[in-house]
Amino acid sequence: MIGLRNGTRGAERLAEMLRASERAVALTGAGISVPSGIPDFRTPGEGLWEKVNPMEVAHIDAFRRDPDRFWGFYRERFVMLRDKLPNPAHEALAELESRGVLRGVVTQNVDRLHRAAGTSRLVEVHGSIARCVCPECGWKVGLDAVVEMLEAVEGAPECVACIAPLKPDVVLFGEMLPEAAIQEAYELASEADLLVCVGSSLEVHPVASLPEVTLEAGGEVALVTQGPTPYDRRAAVKLSGDVVEELRAVLELV
Repeated sequence: MIGLRNGTRGAERLAEMLRASERAVALTGAGISVPSGIPDFRTPGEGLWEKVNPMEVAHIDAFRRDPDRFWGFYRERFVMLRDKLPNPAHEALAELESRGVLRGVVTQNVDRLHRAAGTSRLVEVHGSIARCVCPECGWKVGLDAVVEMLEAVEGAPECVACIAPLKPDVVLFGEMLPEAAIQEAYELASEADLLVCVGSSLEVHPVASLPEVTLEAGGEVALVTQGPTPYDRRAAVKLSGDVVEELRAVLELV
């Protein structure tokens, strides 16, 4: 693997790999959205789960048991995320896809920023805050309308049809990943000759196993992320600097 500190050489190597690739795919995690002002989950002293117990506020049982308390946590997240914009790292991946360099993007993020940046083939394996859904009747409500509800009343926003609490259309702890999304993600990873993992610690399963799927199928893995991952020794290249600067450099070289 190319050295972690040799940023220029690493960007050149990744650009070379992308140019040579026929079936490159990107896999992204929370780190790609940090430059947009969205905190990640696990950074010591800063991560979202440093402040709250996710099993108390982000578990499906917490939603079912006390929707008002659940939304006491998610209210801030929804209002904050509504105004966040894609950063140049999101835009670089969208540009690589538009050039035909990337087949698509698989993301663990629910912040909808890849779609806002222009990514066309986007697999959101953990869902998206772009909408909420009524667990009773399936009625879907867009983000702006949900924020208006949250600003108008205390507690959980409710379905206008059956007065049931709305649930964010994201995968909570204790829920299964959407079958169609995870199947598409595995298909992309198994067909990829290059999987570029951006801003992910690759610790959350089953998505964390996608690099293994690519490697076992004969493809290569590249990392653009800060901090260690389980695949550092097996990656063809790792860029560990600022994600925006790293992807800008790669985009200029492709």
